[in-house]
Amino acid sequence: MSTHLVIGGGAAGFFGAIACARSAPPGSRILLVEKGGHFLSKVRISGGGRCNVTHACFDPRALSTRYPRGGRALIGPFHRFQPRDTVAWFAEHGVALKTEADGRMFPTTDDSQTIIDCLLSQAQAAGVETRLRCGVEALEPRPQGGFTARLSTGEMLEATTVLLATGGHKGGAGDLLAALGHEVEPPVPSLFTFHIEAPWVRALAGVATEVEAAIPGTKLKERGPLLFTHWGVSGPAILRLSAWGARLLHERGYRFPLTLGWLPGETREAITARLRAQREAHPGATVANTPLRPLPTRLWEALVEQAGILPETRWAILPRPQQEQLASLLHRVELPVTGKSTHKAEFVTCGGVRLGDVDFRTMESRIAPGLHFAGEVLDVDGITGGFNFQAAWTTGWLAGHAMAAQS
Repeated sequence: MSTHLVIGGGAAGFFGAIACARSAPPGSRILLVEKGGHFLSKVRISGGGRCNVTHACFDPRALSTRYPRGGRALIGPFHRFQPRDTVAWFAEHGVALKTEADGRMFPTTDDSQTIIDCLLSQAQAAGVETRLRCGVEALEPRPQGGFTARLSTGEMLEATTVLLATGGHKGGAGDLLAALGHEVEPPVPSLFTFHIEAPWVRALAGVATEVEAAIPGTKLKERGPLLFTHWGVSGPAILRLSAWGARLLHERGYRFPLTLGWLPGETREAITARLRAQREAHPGATVANTPLRPLPTRLWEALVEQAGILPETRWAILPRPQQEQLASLLHRVELPVTGKSTHKAEFVTCGGVRLGDVDFRTMESRIAPGLHFAGEVLDVDGITGGFNFQAAWTTGWLAGHAMAAQS
């Protein structure tokens, strides 16, 4: 009887275990072990507790462009299992997904427990054995093929194949990988928020707006929603910048300039013309009380104050230099970033198993035959929006089927 060992009880591990169990010959044993006290803990908190399962992007090549690292390697896998297949898989097992305006897909229940319950029940139905608080302390290749695993319980287990799905840098797979001859790309955080000390920025906590964000001296630029926080700025535009710039920003010690354009797509000249029109249309109104659309009122008031314009100043008496300063600030503000925080719903790292050491048709190691990988243990990470989960479903599905074929 073949035994297939899955290390890691997250999304990739469960999806791989289910795929393996359903495809393996009768009598095969699939054992999933998780060293922590809970299965699918990251699924639980994803998307603010709603679980952003995937993204409504159904072209494999377009989908691959959402991955700062690993996108090219994922093109082939996405031709075999992509978001459309994810939607169909969950629908087949009683979970309907819905698409939001920005393309993110969630269960119609808006509850991550729906996804957890589905994966747990499908694993049980497929005959997957699951163990909590059970880690793997050593993994050694056997001369005749397969592996001998020493579990944290003291048990020795012989496995035909192994799926390593331990997540990012906190997953603890480093020693196992080193013993098997694998090197990893050093893990560094991805998907994080920016600390900005400026008091006027922190005073805007809770305000959201569309921006064009960029890091001067680099090619990093994003347009999208920004959210002011008590420690700086967050939101999709910032999280995407952090993903694409993960290694560069790490090298800079998370200290760098950030430019923010508050009226994306508008030139300085166009903004100046809009201010002149505002002045002509509302000469008796105070500048602070007549914001340019679509700026939030609190942001407009803050920028007016930063331009040195007093609250009682009316458009008719606004000095030209201050009007020009306001136009400049509306076009682009440069702020110093002094640090980072992990985004509360995302715990993503870039880094992991080197992609050249993996056959992405089967997710099998090119160095240790029979060892497969899925999810964030690989040097693959996506921007925010359901892309990291899609990589987990895809790589888990491929790995599980390939393992079953080795029974």
